[in-house]
Amino acid sequence: MKIPVIIERCSSYKPDQLLPEVDRVLASLDWPVSLRGARIMLKPNLISARAPALACTRAEFVAAAAVWFLEHGCRVAVGDSPALGRARTVMEEHGILQALSGMDIDVVDFVTPRRCELARGVRVSVAAEALDCDLLVNLPKVKAHDQLYVTLAVKNLFGLVLGARKPWLHMRHGGTHACFAEILLSLVDLLPKQVVLADGVQVMTGHGPMWGTPFDLHCLAASVSPVALDTALLDLLELDPDRCPVHQAARRQGVPGSALQDLVFPRGAPAHFFGSGFEAPKRLVPVRFNPLRFMLGSLKRVVTTLKP
Repeated sequence: MKIPVIIERCSSYKPDQLLPEVDRVLASLDWPVSLRGARIMLKPNLISARAPALACTRAEFVAAAAVWFLEHGCRVAVGDSPALGRARTVMEEHGILQALSGMDIDVVDFVTPRRCELARGVRVSVAAEALDCDLLVNLPKVKAHDQLYVTLAVKNLFGLVLGARKPWLHMRHGGTHACFAEILLSLVDLLPKQVVLADGVQVMTGHGPMWGTPFDLHCLAASVSPVALDTALLDLLELDPDRCPVHQAARRQGVPGSALQDLVFPRGAPAHFFGSGFEAPKRLVPVRFNPLRFMLGSLKRVVTTLKP
């Protein structure tokens, strides 16, 4: 059976334009759970309070998703484990808390460790808060990425790994892009139920995930499969899938949704966005941090954690 990927155009983050498009996209999905009364965890792409706003899922986008699930009778929370700092602090800095103001929503820091085994026998602590909901709604920001070519749905699941463990994974298992990609891909199987809604309205092109430039793609995309959504977006952006380590890992393992022939597009097709001019890095940099960067990053995490 082919996996549906829903693609729509959306020209603005203004609520009167964004909300109807979010409704069209999400209403077209075949939901893996009954929504009424379901515990929904919205998982945006957060990096740090000091990261440029373009690097994170847009506040209006998170709010639009929250409104949709609340209107469908869900119990909604929003959370993440940023690379630096607490989720609440990062969401406040980037306007997400303000956008959610007045809504009946829990704001959650991913802090409760649960030991899980990932690819290649890697054991790491992931956030129990993300695993214990009825449905995790992955809200990635479409970005170029200097290490992994592009950040899409699978990469955003790295936020399930608790903060300080992220740089450890980079150092311990970042010897090759292929190894690190396999570890990222194995996060998909930890979640019993998930949906992806990608923020592709204004994206980051060039040298992401921090220092790229804004690019108006005007796209929303959704699927019940993060692998399928990534495959569709690689095609939509006219990127070479053989240069994307996560996609290569999915193809090697024969993961459903890792080939275009696995997909069906009930609404818009990727070809409708061809010629956009999106640019990904021409050369990938190593996944493993240099030792000095790792030590400085670790010190920053300690200082950030101690701040009230």
